[in-house]
Amino acid sequence: MKINNINIKNFRNISDISILPDENMNIICGENAQGKTNIIEAIWLFSGAKSFRNNKDTVFIKFGEKNSLIECNFEFNGVSNEIKIKFEENKKIVFLNGEKLSSTACLAGNFGAVIFSPSDLSIVKDSPSVRRKFLDVSIGQLYPQYINFLNSYTKAIIQRNKIIKDYKFDSTLSVMLDVFEEEISNLGEKIIKYRKKYISILEKYVPDIYLGLSDGKENIKIKYISNFQDNLEEKLKESRKIDMLSGITSIGPHRDDIEFFINDINAKTFGSQGQQRSVALSLKLAGAEVSKEILGEYPVCLLDDVMSELDPKRQNYILNHIKNWQVFLSCCDPANTNGLNKGKIFNIYKGGIKI
Repeated sequence: MKINNINIKNFRNISDISILPDENMNIICGENAQGKTNIIEAIWLFSGAKSFRNNKDTVFIKFGEKNSLIECNFEFNGVSNEIKIKFEENKKIVFLNGEKLSSTACLAGNFGAVIFSPSDLSIVKDSPSVRRKFLDVSIGQLYPQYINFLNSYTKAIIQRNKIIKDYKFDSTLSVMLDVFEEEISNLGEKIIKYRKKYISILEKYVPDIYLGLSDGKENIKIKYISNFQDNLEEKLKESRKIDMLSGITSIGPHRDDIEFFINDINAKTFGSQGQQRSVALSLKLAGAEVSKEILGEYPVCLLDDVMSELDPKRQNYILNHIKNWQVFLSCCDPANTNGLNKGKIFNIYKGGIKI
């Protein structure tokens, strides 16, 4: 997948920018608050996912303007495509190849992207919900039907939670519990199957990438942690008494987790911030390899402020060892890009490209 051009108008602090990117490495350079991350964010929105910064569409519109427009022309499997997203005060309008779509979510599977931002350190060091979200977003881009399974599963969990709170006062609700527990079981097993399949492919690429980032000094392992082994429906029935006390469903993939081990030591508990950053970055870069394996082409890679806390060897790995796919990388310090062998550098100043 390759972006041929990008147009951004009245998006956050950007008035009007057009970019003709390199097919490989693109450095978006500038001081803080000039618009670098806004460009990365705009590209990410073409994937159909929500913003990695703020989910309110109104914040995309530049102050004093009535609407905002982002558009790009890209190639996927040799076919030229065009996406336009217009943000207005109370709505957004999405077009794919001139056809109006019902929502940006319909873009999933049409434009592929992976993103790394400073907040992605949370994948390693924060709560299990962050790691589940990482999995769900990654899988949803590759398999749009997974999003439907996940949404239906979440609704069934909400319904079970409502029923379980009243169950101790009305045992006739057991019939309704049976219905929702069967649905949760069927959907939950599909979700776990997708997650384990994704991780099994991810494991083929993460070790080599992390080894490269650590200059050959460290190894990484990934482990999916589930709170049940088999027969989810039976486990849900067994957990009813415990769940009545808490009012929540305690068993299922909505409570699962992932663990990362660096040289057999838990990265969340004992890893340094640099190691945790390298783990998160490895996951994102490996995610691009998974997309290539499944979809046949690399997604666009978006790296926001990735260079600042990496040593020169890791910086060189990012700049020159990501090959044959398009990368957009933002950074503040031009010195961090001195080792770039091939690509384009765009200097951003006050929401525009500085010539």
